[in-house]
Amino acid sequence: MKHYQTIIIGGGPAGMMAAIASSYYGFSTLLLEKNKRLGKKLAGTGGGRCNVTNSGDLDDLMAGIPGNGRFLYSVFSQFDNHDIITFFQDNGVALKEEDHGRMFPITDKARTIINALEKKIQDLGGQVLIDTEVVSVKKKEDLFILKSADQTFSCDKLIVTTGGKSYPSTGSTGFGYDIARYFNIDVTPLEAAESPLLTDFPHKALQGISLSDVTLRYGKHKITHDLLFTHFGLSGPAALRLSSFVSEGETIELDLLPQLSSSDLLNYFSKQGEKSVKNALKILLPERLAKFIAADFPDKLKQLNPQQLQELSANIKQRPIAITGKMSLAKSFVTKGGVNLKEINPKTLESKKVAGLHFAGEVMDINAHTGGFNITSALCTGWVAGSPHY
Repeated sequence: MKHYQTIIIGGGPAGMMAAIASSYYGFSTLLLEKNKRLGKKLAGTGGGRCNVTNSGDLDDLMAGIPGNGRFLYSVFSQFDNHDIITFFQDNGVALKEEDHGRMFPITDKARTIINALEKKIQDLGGQVLIDTEVVSVKKKEDLFILKSADQTFSCDKLIVTTGGKSYPSTGSTGFGYDIARYFNIDVTPLEAAESPLLTDFPHKALQGISLSDVTLRYGKHKITHDLLFTHFGLSGPAALRLSSFVSEGETIELDLLPQLSSSDLLNYFSKQGEKSVKNALKILLPERLAKFIAADFPDKLKQLNPQQLQELSANIKQRPIAITGKMSLAKSFVTKGGVNLKEINPKTLESKKVAGLHFAGEVMDINAHTGGFNITSALCTGWVAGSPHY
């Protein structure tokens, strides 16, 4: 049986950063990953470019982490998004900032981020075992005993960074929840978050149209970001972010031109009277979308009576869309729910019930928006979980 001071289960961003922190502080460290490579889910983020963090301030971080983000105040006081940026720059990875504060490697390749994390673990003397699935975890006196199919390990400190249950093809099967339940640690109900929305909206006519900075509203929730029309409904950051708050059978509202008020739009129509509705809308919207909206109205703008002009404006500024469902947890980006935060010390991320047992990343009941916030949460909690707290 091989003994390490720290063992981490799960080689995603939280697990890799936990291994880096533990090794940095001089502890013998082993990172176990059941896939053939580290960072399998990370490799697909940001369209394969890896939106590694966000450049915003603490308020921006909190706004980007709607699911229990306040729990992370203590974590961010120890290691935050700006520390992530510094970490990668110090380790030879140049980052660039895009819209909404999203930070990407300048190479536009997720593999650049993964390679930097892997190299840092290696440089600090941490050990990595891939293709090694842990099948059982127990605690005997002060030691954790871990078994794979053909090996047994022991450690003083165990960090669980197994992720949620979204995209199980990347290895996120929920094993971390099983570990928590084995130790009688509560796991809150799991559901899809950051999920594409299924709608009754005409799909085929608009499929593939991408829009920048539209607004989706549901109740008190208002999201302004990019939107993608798909064969099943709505995707893109605006839809994914709203998905945490909306359910099947409810109706959301789409504003295609939030930068213009309704009066701005009506004023614009009055000046374009000689144009067809479609041609007037083409100046403001993609052609296929303009044609779709114009189909319900007379050909020329000047033929529209005041009520029809109001209806045209409402079609653009306040279009209701019925939600018929969300993508399954397996096809969603993020898992909402997880290890109950009431059971975790926010300063150390150690279990309040089981000494030496720590959790980091998406296995905890924390869910964040796309745009670098989930990876920020994973990297920062990984660092804190892997660091000593005397």
